[in-house]
Amino acid sequence: MRPAATGFTTETRRARRKHGEEILTFPPCFLRALRVSVVSVVACLLTAPALLPGQTLEQAEAFRKARRYQDANEVFRELVAKFPKSAEYRVRWGRLFLEHWQPDEAQGLFNEALGIDKNYAPAYLGLALLAEEHFEGHAEDLAEKALALDPKLVEAQELMARLALEDNNNQRAAAEARKALALDANSVQAKAILATMDWLADKKETQWDPHDARGYETAGHFFTLNRRYAEAIEFYRKGLALDPALYTARSQMAINLMRLGQDQEAYQELKLCWDNGFQDDATKNSLTLLDSYKNFVTFKTDTTILKINKKEADLLHPYIEDEMKRVIATYEKKYKFKLDAPVEVEVYPDHEDFAVRTLGMPGLGALGVTFTGKLGGTDYYSIAMDSPSSDQRPPGSFHWASTLWHEMSHVYTLSMTQSRVPRWFTEGEAVHEETAVNPEWGDRLSPDIIMAIKEKKLLPIAQLDRGFVHPTSPVQVLVSYFQAGRICDYINDKWGWDTILAMLHDFGDNEETSAVVRKELKIEPEEFDKRFIAWVEADTKNTVDHFDEWKKGVTDLVTLAKNKDYGAVIKEGTRLRDMYPDYVEMHSVYEILADAYLAKDDKPHAIEEMERYAHVGGRNPDTLMKLAKLQEEAGNKKEAAAILERLNYIYPMENEEHQELGSLLFDLGQPAGAIREFRAVLDHKPIDPAEAHYELARAYRLNHQNDKAMDEVVSSLEAAPGFSKAQKLLLELSGADSGSPSVKK
Repeated sequence: MRPAATGFTTETRRARRKHGEEILTFPPCFLRALRVSVVSVVACLLTAPALLPGQTLEQAEAFRKARRYQDANEVFRELVAKFPKSAEYRVRWGRLFLEHWQPDEAQGLFNEALGIDKNYAPAYLGLALLAEEHFEGHAEDLAEKALALDPKLVEAQELMARLALEDNNNQRAAAEARKALALDANSVQAKAILATMDWLADKKETQWDPHDARGYETAGHFFTLNRRYAEAIEFYRKGLALDPALYTARSQMAINLMRLGQDQEAYQELKLCWDNGFQDDATKNSLTLLDSYKNFVTFKTDTTILKINKKEADLLHPYIEDEMKRVIATYEKKYKFKLDAPVEVEVYPDHEDFAVRTLGMPGLGALGVTFTGKLGGTDYYSIAMDSPSSDQRPPGSFHWASTLWHEMSHVYTLSMTQSRVPRWFTEGEAVHEETAVNPEWGDRLSPDIIMAIKEKKLLPIAQLDRGFVHPTSPVQVLVSYFQAGRICDYINDKWGWDTILAMLHDFGDNEETSAVVRKELKIEPEEFDKRFIAWVEADTKNTVDHFDEWKKGVTDLVTLAKNKDYGAVIKEGTRLRDMYPDYVEMHSVYEILADAYLAKDDKPHAIEEMERYAHVGGRNPDTLMKLAKLQEEAGNKKEAAAILERLNYIYPMENEEHQELGSLLFDLGQPAGAIREFRAVLDHKPIDPAEAHYELARAYRLNHQNDKAMDEVVSSLEAAPGFSKAQKLLLELSGADSGSPSVKK
């Protein structure tokens, strides 16, 4: 691990301010690197031997602009101590904290300023900048508040343009940027917004080119947001050519280099940031992640590259690699598009490592993320995702195969459009694919989505990107994923798959959502919204209408189950189950009913309820294992095996599951599957390796692979020389072929 970044807190800021102590302790290399001359007057200030009482705001800002944060902080400390009723000094100090990667401290100072002057526009601007940095939906409200209080606040007007472009609202972004230019004809950020719009539309020349380092950094931000990582890297390089000490741009460029597989250069750039004192969380965590890659192993085929942590590589490799091949074969035909390079999938057991790969990306479901691009003439397709063993989620809450199909869809939609497809459409198509491959996969209709439908909070199609980029709440992100997925379901259902492909090609030509709707669906976006909402409301009417009754009923049902009133549970549960059939989470009615039936020794009905649970998308590993055992006891080995195959897609981390499935597949005469499962048992480091090797030997023999069977039975006897079943199998294998291989020790 690398040392923690240098910083300071509100508590220490106030305590040390009181006692006149120094606050920051940056490394000398940082101070040397940041002694940059701004103008001749500033140069004199920077060489001042000591900070004296009565320092001015101009001096503090000169230090900040020169990135001498320690010196700037000392001046602000003195100013605020001397003028405790100054809202301005607190806001300026807060901007220092904002620039120094300490948002909590910045927010505290902005709020303190509003406590002094509730109508101080720069304080609202500071809060808006904080909200925008984290893609929070109220950033626009705060910026509008700042402008209402001070219509000439150029930076707030620039922020309005930036927010509009982040929402993919080009018309409004241009209008807001022009307002900023009316206030300041030299506004770098307004020019950068207008130039970026031209560059995103593939115009090589633009009258708005800011010719400024921070302007190019802004362009890099938007190309990153639009998943055009290679082009973002080039804009960051242009900015750094003008200002090599712009470490915010250097760090983001390095992270984009990581996204396109350029780990060595990324490490060098991040190390340069770190060694020069730029030690924000993104830089620190990315360096740590790069250091952790030594713990991964790589498996390659002609079309796939799979990177898995060593501790679970042997177990997960065959399952994920096989699924990758299946997805590629399916999507190549479906999307009528062939990838030019292998797809790389990185699987992270440590969720924090995976989270680093999503830095700066809005609206993520935090399950997987996809990066595509062409760098140096080479196509790059990469997916990062949580492992089914992730420490972030309890077993059963993550369907790794569904996530893989979702992310692989992005590989195709982004590549086909060269990342011009709007966020809502690529996410919607990916959600659509989750259930297209299997109706049991994908997320269910959640209570939050039900309430959004009930309260009519679905967004117009032309504004749907906002639900991903600047959601008003975390719930809106989930609702937007649902809505985008159902829009793609609806288009596929009413207009057909060829229309989906036609829309993709239109987006690849840089056409906007409204124009594409008019062109391909032959209706106005507003009419589409009206028809789509009616379709969704009709489809969900039963659940939405009964939701309040269902909530109360489930609470009562849990009480009945605790009281062991199983007759009442069965009577009420059957009614409640059909009100909200999608619900398979905690206190699922299916599971409550199944337990009631088992308590009454009614196994057929218990099996029936658990099968319903599985088919609607239930993922609790304990419930699925219980169902498999009940099916096997009932003589339904094929059905039992099918349940355990489902579980492999959800949580393949339990040895008992693989042992049971291997035995079932062996009995069903499916040796290839049995070999896979018994190999998984061995990869789990079982308590009884002799038995595990013996079972694998039997499966190889059934598959007419006697050489491998012989190797496994020898391994079994090495683990337990007196193991009679293995001894017998050895004799059978030795007699099966006079040319059988000699035993190897």
